[in-house]
Amino acid sequence: MSSAGAAFRLVRAGWVLVREGVVAAFPGDQLSGLPKFGWQVATMFTRRRALRQGRTDRLAHAVARLGPSYVKLGQFLATRPDVVGNDIALDLALLQDKMQTFPKAEAEAAVEASLGRSVGELYHGFGDAVAAASIAQVHPAEVDYPEGRRKVAVKVIRPGVRRRFLQDLESYFLAARLQERYIPSSRRLRPVEVTETLAQTTRIEMDLRLEGAALSELGENTGEDPGFRVPAVDWERTGRDVLTMEWVDGIKMNDVAALAASGHDLKAIAANLIQSFLRHTLRDGFFHADMHPGNLFVEADGTIVAVDLGIAGRLGKKERRFLAEILYGFITRDYLRVAEVHFEAGYVPAKHDVAAFAQAIRAIGEPIHGQPAETISMAKLLTLLFEVTELFDMQTRPELILLQKTMVVVEGVARTLDPAFNMWKTSEPVVGGWIRDNLGPRGMLADAREGLHALTALARHMPEMAQRTERLSRELDHMAEHGLRFDEATAHAIGKAEARHTRSGRLALWVIALTLLYIAWELV
Repeated sequence: MSSAGAAFRLVRAGWVLVREGVVAAFPGDQLSGLPKFGWQVATMFTRRRALRQGRTDRLAHAVARLGPSYVKLGQFLATRPDVVGNDIALDLALLQDKMQTFPKAEAEAAVEASLGRSVGELYHGFGDAVAAASIAQVHPAEVDYPEGRRKVAVKVIRPGVRRRFLQDLESYFLAARLQERYIPSSRRLRPVEVTETLAQTTRIEMDLRLEGAALSELGENTGEDPGFRVPAVDWERTGRDVLTMEWVDGIKMNDVAALAASGHDLKAIAANLIQSFLRHTLRDGFFHADMHPGNLFVEADGTIVAVDLGIAGRLGKKERRFLAEILYGFITRDYLRVAEVHFEAGYVPAKHDVAAFAQAIRAIGEPIHGQPAETISMAKLLTLLFEVTELFDMQTRPELILLQKTMVVVEGVARTLDPAFNMWKTSEPVVGGWIRDNLGPRGMLADAREGLHALTALARHMPEMAQRTERLSRELDHMAEHGLRFDEATAHAIGKAEARHTRSGRLALWVIALTLLYIAWELV
């Protein structure tokens, strides 16, 4: 897609955000200079209807006008409060990913194109869509298995969604590049890198085979866990554009009244939800990162079933140790240990003082211990922690931000089920157990085994590494003697790329200017 097209889409998106009052909802009275003037102009062009709405409603209307890719952008930015701020992130997290359904005939055509077989061969009673989101919609059907006919859920990609996402992604990249170039203070947040993460996340989410793989992995991890599972995947009827899985009969967790009416123990469900999430995170390093109540069902026996695993999070062993130790450190008020873990993990630069950092951690932890345990939010604690770490140059950690966002959602769900929910008492068995198993004698033995394996692997690669080192030494000596030179083709390619970049930048600015003139003319 051309830079002109990306610029036009970006200006259109900005205009929609202005008209729907999203820009006016920001605290413009705290701005000064040109940004405050821009906010005042945006407020003048805001619809009167929008001015009477809350910020979340304004965002919802703007996203509805901009289309499905902006729904996904909003959901992604909800996982990055470090980029958009905590208040905006919470508003974005409330956006409902509900879209109009597309015709069943188009869904059947997508299934047949993806699987190479007719819908009649694959399913019985392929029904109308029962739910539709920005990327896909779900149809009920039945399948004959050796053990008998069973109901299944068939998730089908929305037609044309990939092309639309690719077009809109170009405008996101343009906005990120302009932000980095003209707003130096934003470079710490690495907007281009954030956009690349969005692009990668979206590509993964639009290949339903990968969601099936995530369901399969989480299913294996939780096979022996009490009270939690995910639906089984029918791999024979799964492809890039279609995912077939077992149908879940249960009550959605956002229907608290129905859960209570069915006789479920809401307190037990809340505890099971939190402990399951922490178990997946600490034990497996792989967790469902979109656990809002619409994606959680409760079966008749109280088992929680999680669906829609398009977004998943992973934590390495270092990150898991970091999470467990800081949570346990706050539980035991060992603030120095919490600070040391940050330095050991390399998250806070060594130039800072551990004791000073521990003092900042204490400022977060001590007020918590003066409150009743059931009022303490672990998610809020992590939010405050990440705010403090910015003062000590802690770089953005996307995997920890995603974990924090998911914990906010999961903890919120638990508190809707049990308003007096005690997060710390419920989480201690899982967190404490993980620490005992992984940081005690048993954990030291496991680390020693891993170290031995690493040394063995290193020894096997020593001859090859020695050859590479010798070759690199010769090449460095040659460069030191003769200098670093580009061949003619490389130099020509660099010059051509630079010229193309300059031309495209000018063209984008002209398109933006002409679009703004057109909008002004329309308003006259």
